[in-house]
Amino acid sequence: MRTITLKQRIISLLTIFTIILVSIFITIQLNHELENVSRYIRLNAIVYANDIKENIEKILSFNVSLENKISFLNSLIESLKEKSIIKDLYIFDEKLNIINSSDIQPSYNDLRILEDIKNKKEKKEIIDKENKEFIVYIPLKEDFSVKVSFPLGDIWRAINQVYQPAILLVFLFIIVNIILGIFLNRLIIKPIKTFNEAAKNIASGNLNLKVKISTGDELQELAETFNYMTDELVKMKERAENANPLTKLPGNVVIREEVEKRIKLNEKFVVIYCDLDNFKAFNDKYGILKGDEAIKLTADIFKEAVALNGNKDDFIGHEGGDDFILLTTPDKTNSLTDYIISEFDKRIRLLYDKEDLERGFIVSTARDGSIKEFPIMTISLCGVSNENKELTSYAQITNIAAELKKKAKKELKSCFVLDRRRI
Repeated sequence: MRTITLKQRIISLLTIFTIILVSIFITIQLNHELENVSRYIRLNAIVYANDIKENIEKILSFNVSLENKISFLNSLIESLKEKSIIKDLYIFDEKLNIINSSDIQPSYNDLRILEDIKNKKEKKEIIDKENKEFIVYIPLKEDFSVKVSFPLGDIWRAINQVYQPAILLVFLFIIVNIILGIFLNRLIIKPIKTFNEAAKNIASGNLNLKVKISTGDELQELAETFNYMTDELVKMKERAENANPLTKLPGNVVIREEVEKRIKLNEKFVVIYCDLDNFKAFNDKYGILKGDEAIKLTADIFKEAVALNGNKDDFIGHEGGDDFILLTTPDKTNSLTDYIISEFDKRIRLLYDKEDLERGFIVSTARDGSIKEFPIMTISLCGVSNENKELTSYAQITNIAAELKKKAKKELKSCFVLDRRRI
């Protein structure tokens, strides 16, 4: 399948743009010329209307039968039509019946206007744009009235006034488009080809590639963004290689980088460590697949907690097994841990059999090989913060967290323990 090149697209767009502009110009000019022609016709129509009124009143005053008067009137009307002075002319009697035609019935609008001019004894002028007519309603003697319509602007007359400047404009746009096309081809297409080649190289695995474009405009800005993207792709690749395969959350290397980055930036933070109590017994009793479900459930609860109660840049990591880490700010700590504990205690029960839930424990093998009773799984959270004391390294934080975990695991229910020591 043959593809359309960017150069062809530019030429097509310029052509369409030219056609649109010329069409707009011709439309505006045509409307202007039509308005001029129509204005001229309206002025003439007013003059003709007065003459028509005098001639009709003269015929109506003849001392002859009505049939003869109508014959004279029809002759007058045909003469005016032949000279292209009028389009139509209807004469109404005192009862607003048309006397010069038996095939036409007056419209409701005609009757309303005729009644009005009959009472006021004043003529009325109307422009009917839909039918391209200029209509004059004229009151006559003896309660007679007349409706005479004149054709408005002739489109062909207006076209004759417009086509020459339109042709000149078309040629002008063609020349401008040729110059503009050459300019755009050099200014835009060449840098885009550079981006295209760079994208292919990156797709093949060369993430260290950099694009050099010095145009001083948005294309140069795009090149800088492109280079920033490649740097981020390198980081993403490193994160992906380090991510936990089960939860897709960042692993130990990225966790360490995130914590140390916030230490360097001197930000106030809390590192929340997570450990699932009685997870090994649950995993032994229900199997690895159920154990994986418990781990994924924990990861989902952490993500929900951050989405609902955390900060935009809060960080969640998975060290492995049932150990998770959440990096947040001191003001969000309580709302996050409350949500995690509440949701975990409710939803972990869905993974147990009904019999085990009713007993409140499971029977499984302990680490020493003995058979013991293990309660329903709970979650232990411990937090290490630099809000009240200085933390200088990731190792220092993990050491404090290890002490807090022991304290948290002594509780017989899900809990959160925060290090409040100042030294």
